[in-house]
Formats: sequence, structure tokens, C-alpha cells
Amino acid sequence: MSTLEQLLDREAIRDCLYRYCRGIDLVDEQALRSAYWEDASDCHGPYKGSASGFIEWALKALENMDRSVHQITNILIELQGVSAVVESKFSAFQRAPDQEGVLKQVVILGRYADLFEKRGKEWKIAQRTVIYDWVDYPLTSSLNNAQRFGQRQPVGSRWPHDEVYTLLNNKHPE
Repeated sequence: MSTLEQLLDREAIRDCLYRYCRGIDLVDEQALRSAYWEDASDCHGPYKGSASGFIEWALKALENMDRSVHQITNILIELQGVSAVVESKFSAFQRAPDQEGVLKQVVILGRYADLFEKRGKEWKIAQRTVIYDWVDYPLTSSLNNAQRFGQRQPVGSRWPHDEVYTLLNNKHPE
């Protein structure tokens, strides 16, 4: 395998990881599904099963989520022909109302232990296990979004209303 081909494979894997984060944070089902092969599996804390089942489970869980931000760092890729073992660290910051409607936050740090497969020319996740390294529940501010963000506009939104989709659809913001 040439150095150029290895670089292209590594970049395709990174792009897939970032698409996953967009899908989770913006509740973009298409982006989420594009990160996994149809026969992939996912062991994601309380969920263990097919990736398709995970996506359905996650989309339902995210319905009540007020905010969600995932970041990926320290991506280590061990290419093995048409498969790759990939370890990437993640930070997840999420805020949702509890059963009484009070906003609660959670900060989760961990690692995605992924088996990627290249089928044709495309790399996607074939198997994912989430490893949890840190969970914290910081106090939540009682500010509403207008108070919290102030003049910091636009505020992130979900699919299809987020500004990134305006750009992706070749529309220019007014």
C-alpha cells in the first residue's frame, strides 16, 4: 500500500468519525447512518446491539436533549489492509431536563474503540465499543438560551435548521 493511499485511508476514517459527531450533536440521522456499515454493531453504555438499533435508540434519547457537543481527539489508526483498529478519545457535553423538567448536565470523557472496514473505496465503522474514562455532573446554570448566548449568534440548532446545513445546501445566509 502506497504512502498516499495510506494517507487517503486515514483521512477517510477521520472524516467518518467527524460525521458521527455531527450526526449525534445535530440529531442528523443520515450523518449517523453514514458512519456505520448496515451490519455494524455498537456497545454504547446501556445499549448493546446493532448499529442501526443504536441509532434508533440514540435519536429517541436525543429528542429531549437541550444541547449536545461531542469532540474527537487523539485518533490512533492502525491500518490492517481493508480493516483498521481505531482508538479515538471523545469529550461529550450534554444537557437535558430531568423528570421534573430541571436542566441537568453531564460531562463524559472516554474512547471509541472501533473496528473500521473498507468496502469498495469507503471506510465505515463495523464494530464500536465505547470505553468510559470520566463522568461528571456539574451544576447547571438556570439561565435560558437568550441569557446564556446573548449576542453570540447564531446559536447551534438541530438538523436541518443548523447553519452548517445552509452551507451544505449551497444556500447563503441572509
